[in-house]
Amino acid sequence: MQKDFLPISKADMEKRGWEQLDFVLVTADAYIDHHSFGTAIISRVLEHAGYKVGIIPQPNWKDTTDFMKLGRPRLAFLVNGGNMDPMVNHYTVSKRLRERDMYSPGGKMGLRPDRATIVYCNKIREAYKDVDIVIGGIEASLRRFAHYDYWTDKVRKSILIDSGADLLLYGMSERQIVQVANALNDGLRAQYIRYLEGTSYVASSLEEVFEYRLMPSYKEVCEDKLAYARAYKMQEEEQDHVRGQTLVQEHNGKYVVQNKPEGPLTREELDEVYGLPYMKNYHPIYEKAGGIPAIEEVKFSLVSSRGCFGNCSFCAIALHQGRVVTSRSQESIVKEAEEMTCLPDFKGYIHDVGGPTANFRGPACSKQIKKGACKEKQCLTPSPCKAMHIDHHEYLELLRKVRSLPGVKKAFVRSGIRYDYVMADKENDAFFKELVEHHVSGQLKVAPEHVSKNVLAYMGKPSGKIFDDFCNKFYKINEKLGKKQYIIPYLMSSHPGSTLKDAVQLAEYLRDIHYQPEQVQDFYPTPGTLSTTMFYTGVDPRTMKPVYVPKTKSEKAMQRALLQYRNPKKYEIVYDALIQAGREDLIGYGPKCLIKPKEERKGRQKKSVQAKKDSPKIMNRTNHTMNTKASKQKVNAKKQAKRWK
Repeated sequence: MQKDFLPISKADMEKRGWEQLDFVLVTADAYIDHHSFGTAIISRVLEHAGYKVGIIPQPNWKDTTDFMKLGRPRLAFLVNGGNMDPMVNHYTVSKRLRERDMYSPGGKMGLRPDRATIVYCNKIREAYKDVDIVIGGIEASLRRFAHYDYWTDKVRKSILIDSGADLLLYGMSERQIVQVANALNDGLRAQYIRYLEGTSYVASSLEEVFEYRLMPSYKEVCEDKLAYARAYKMQEEEQDHVRGQTLVQEHNGKYVVQNKPEGPLTREELDEVYGLPYMKNYHPIYEKAGGIPAIEEVKFSLVSSRGCFGNCSFCAIALHQGRVVTSRSQESIVKEAEEMTCLPDFKGYIHDVGGPTANFRGPACSKQIKKGACKEKQCLTPSPCKAMHIDHHEYLELLRKVRSLPGVKKAFVRSGIRYDYVMADKENDAFFKELVEHHVSGQLKVAPEHVSKNVLAYMGKPSGKIFDDFCNKFYKINEKLGKKQYIIPYLMSSHPGSTLKDAVQLAEYLRDIHYQPEQVQDFYPTPGTLSTTMFYTGVDPRTMKPVYVPKTKSEKAMQRALLQYRNPKKYEIVYDALIQAGREDLIGYGPKCLIKPKEERKGRQKKSVQAKKDSPKIMNRTNHTMNTKASKQKVNAKKQAKRWK
């Protein structure tokens, strides 16, 4: 069979000699046939199982024309909202419309609707009233039950109810989609496929469900925030493929049922999925528009693993991919790397060898395989579990093989490194050394997120001391190697639990390490995370105790500004924040002060205005140089390195 993109038109179907498709997959993304995109994986898995699949990417949702262009599928429509949640794709944390859509031709905005899965399903129903519809992907997966919607500031129903879909597949779904396809092919309608793990459906009566845990209803979680917190806790507790139980939530007389999660793919199954005949690029119809920006970083990257036992509170990976890590074999990854070196536009640089957490290659411990992940304990926080298997040997061996391939100049590790896991590995300093020597592109990006002990506990992150120890070791290794490389820490403001006092503490830390981030991530409440539940309810569902939540625009702006206190544009808000926090001691001329007094600033502003009038060309050149992002990072990073040494 000739390797080619799957059909996106009737003409494509005719070339293959197909009169009707078995499945039509509708997606909010442009069509990219690369295994970093869910649409590509699901469609290729179905093709491999013997089914005829066509793709409708980014249909015009104003009418039904685009939804009918491939005809009625024999078995079902499959719908997803894209690789990125459509609402996050559209809006910043401040709810402003973004300027670019990285998953659309030329980065153009406006080619997908808000809540794409719901919109698409309703249009399909309009076009084909009684056709089966199966939904999946990140948008559907994280909205299985009633959930807090940040963009409207209210609790919404399960996406199964709002979309009118017959079946929801949550998680990665390769195994489920083939089982569903086979059941449909055997004549069973989608609404009656109720026995598969990793699926959700709607029942009309509790008599149709067996051996379940009943969650607080949609009405209860709308009216009572403590009920919402309890419902989230139940969902988190049962998110395990070994010990998970069926969950049920009433929605106005109907019952949303979630079967327990499907287990992760074995290494052999994962190799098979990533070895399917992907085109590894976007469809050629997008060339005129300049291509699809999202392919740029992943085209020369290698996915090595899935799942994450780090389980940060603000991350939805555990609820989507699970806490049990599984990985591809070295042979599978090396083979893909070899194929990559033969691509005409490959320049010798592999951008990443990793996954959700790059240095996780297997389950945290043997107990996870037999008994499932612990209900009440975390693997790494507040400290590494004694039962955890800490080992970088296999990952290091993989990196060595990839970087030694002919044609590979550098193989970088740019996906997240869990630095506390690195520091917990007392037997393999070789990994840290070789990571620094061979796999850092000048800057190593890691995510301490904060330094306050209070905030870190709510985030599910390790203590600030561990991060300091990691940085100290990083710079010592660089010094021995004669390299000048720097750490770029990702930081987050306004996370639940973070008071203004905590934000000031983080600003003082940045002062001490001589680092000012160019961009600051304000906490973004998205469905499916523990942190979002805390944001909405004001309680920690793990303890049901109250948690402080910064919600007002003014306080969120203050916490964000404190992380960039050196920026002159942030002066007034930083000044107000320090006054409100009772930290006037940080306003002055001493070495520990964050900003100068207002009187001094006014004098400097007058001098600056006069200087610009006297020498506009010189000042413009100076301002241009000093405001260059690379220049700022270089100066700050050098000071940072001295501090940790």
